[in-house]
Amino acid sequence: MLIFPSRPFSFRSCFRFPLQQFCNNTITSMDSSKLFSTTAAADHSSLSTSRESHKVVGSGESAISLQEWRGWGTTSTVPSMVTQVVEDLNLLENNVDAHMVFGGNHGKLSGDFKVQEDKKHRAKYQSLGDSEQKLQFFSARQIACRVLGSRGYLCQKCWLPSDDCMCSKLITCPLWNRIRFWLYMHPKDFLRQNNTGKLLWQVFGVQAATLCLYGIAEHEEMMWDALKLAGKDKVWCLYPNKNAPANSVKDSMASLSFVHVENHPEMADGVHSLNFILIDGTWSNSGAMFSRLKERYKLMWGEEEIPCITLNTGASMMHKLRPQPSWDRTCTAAAAIGLLDELHDHPNFVSYGLDEQAKAIEDAVEVLLEALTARRLRMGRSITRKQRHNRDII
Repeated sequence: MLIFPSRPFSFRSCFRFPLQQFCNNTITSMDSSKLFSTTAAADHSSLSTSRESHKVVGSGESAISLQEWRGWGTTSTVPSMVTQVVEDLNLLENNVDAHMVFGGNHGKLSGDFKVQEDKKHRAKYQSLGDSEQKLQFFSARQIACRVLGSRGYLCQKCWLPSDDCMCSKLITCPLWNRIRFWLYMHPKDFLRQNNTGKLLWQVFGVQAATLCLYGIAEHEEMMWDALKLAGKDKVWCLYPNKNAPANSVKDSMASLSFVHVENHPEMADGVHSLNFILIDGTWSNSGAMFSRLKERYKLMWGEEEIPCITLNTGASMMHKLRPQPSWDRTCTAAAAIGLLDELHDHPNFVSYGLDEQAKAIEDAVEVLLEALTARRLRMGRSITRKQRHNRDII
């Protein structure tokens, strides 16, 4: 998620949420409180059963195939270190009197196997020689456990439990072939159900919006190879860098040559692509991710600061469910919407339908919000957002 200067909520279409009236009643009506209590009580036994079904026990078929790996939204080969982690987990399962068991929604190890694996992975982490090796091991282990623990539970395309799959409600839309998004995602956000970055490749396709997992060498090399091909004048990061002047979309596009963009719109080669990096992680993790981008940018082009774009986006509709420290922090999909809207207002981009492409992502966010809300209601959980602040409320 990203943070940008706040302005009134400005997405062009109204939020057409079928449960809106019910959401309002849950805040103000005693009857709705009783309804939640009744729902929770009625669903208690089924909720317990559902939680049990989240557990995935290893069955000797834990290797991750290329087909499965790419099914989760990636375009790379299976990362070598992820493969190594999976092999280590299988080996440990064969050597201890405990089965590989995952519980919860994020592929977390549990039970006796977790105790044994904790000891092993901590020892290996401490034995690694430098911070880079430790980061790569941390990321690979997080991702391997999420993939293994989500088998048979999450839909590979939308990352929601199979009973709540929303894929049939999503409408795809081609992104203008001069734009490429890079979803620079933290491993702890990989396969997270309420992640919104995944919506970009669900709507635009994995070539237009490509997943790059933080700390995974194969992913990061793939991204930087593409950025090098495009050239530093066609690379931006959507991040409010406090240590450098904030550039608007208009300012960022001012020095760009549009000769190839305008004259050859049918060509989709990487040389003429405009590349936008979206940092997809919690605010607490985004600082380290941004620092890593800066280091690589300096190594490649010898400049201290990677060009950053600050948007005038407002609060995302996902604020209805996802607690945030303040209302001016927005989700990854909302940042992409804001970028496309502001690019559409630029005279050099007005003819490429970027407003409609922004609307396609906005509709996808609405579908995700509806699916997550319906799931919470079914499980007897509150659908009102925790009040963690009292200012900047729209």
